[in-house]
Amino acid sequence: MIRSALLAALLALTSAAPTFAQPAAQNAPQQSAKSSETVKPPETVKVLLEWFVNPDHAPMVVAKELGLFAKAGLDVELLPPSDPSIVPRAVASGQADIGVHYQPSLYLDHAAGIPLVRFGTLVETPLNTVTVLAKGPIKSLADLKGKKVGFSVSGFEDALLQRMLASAGVDKADVELVNVNFALSPSLISGQVDATIGGFRNFELTQMRLKGHEGRAFLPEDSGVPAYDELIFVTRPDLLKDSRLTRFLDAVEQGAIYLTNHPDEGWKLFIKAYPDLDDALNRQAWIDTLPRFAKRPSALDRRRYERFGRFMLEAGLIKTAPTVDEIAVALQ
Repeated sequence: MIRSALLAALLALTSAAPTFAQPAAQNAPQQSAKSSETVKPPETVKVLLEWFVNPDHAPMVVAKELGLFAKAGLDVELLPPSDPSIVPRAVASGQADIGVHYQPSLYLDHAAGIPLVRFGTLVETPLNTVTVLAKGPIKSLADLKGKKVGFSVSGFEDALLQRMLASAGVDKADVELVNVNFALSPSLISGQVDATIGGFRNFELTQMRLKGHEGRAFLPEDSGVPAYDELIFVTRPDLLKDSRLTRFLDAVEQGAIYLTNHPDEGWKLFIKAYPDLDDALNRQAWIDTLPRFAKRPSALDRRRYERFGRFMLEAGLIKTAPTVDEIAVALQ
């Protein structure tokens, strides 16, 4: 759930102007000036994804397929990471220009001294959930007392679970945490755990249903956790004045709006680019994810970032909450 690559050739067309204009051709001087222009090749932008390509990346894929990036003078490469954990440091070190990242992780990276700045938003709502079997004994978060909860990644998910349990009057010490690696749905379906945290509402619930097991999700934003952006665009500070970033976000915005107005056509473009993803899981994930894309990816909700910084501080995940200006910008 923390989520291949496309390469395009650079185009360079040059043509020498004729040395002399022909007297009989009145338009020759204009044609000569026009033919002397050199078409500027597109500028490469390497985007390191947080996971393999999936419907979460639809605005970028559609922008690429519609030629919106090319129109903006960009050759955008969407690169899935060999290891999702490398994304922050790879972007900070210049191995990629842009990274798709998580807002909660940005605070942890800042605390660790990794120079990253958020400059845009991809998915503007949380996707994380606490998930249980719909027909199981857990009907509310309070029912998790004395039960087992499976997780994949410690740290933020621990804090998330703690706040959600507290909203139901349950202490985190009253549940048993079980590391199930990334086998969240299988561990829940098999009964190894009573609930999981870390499953995305736009994927895991459908995955469970396709396997014949309906799930029920408890949402962080309904259970005491301040809303946050699930997926954001990050870069290193020295690139913030690079015009490629604003052109990239403008094209992503056009892609997101196209998806809103033409979801079926957008899906066709998506599976044209990635035919291996044409299956029941991704078709439903497409539908479930569309409402969650940022329609104004360059906009920055400063209050949201301030609130979430305080949450991370209160959860003990960071020692000092950074100012918004330290970790996020709205490009001009």
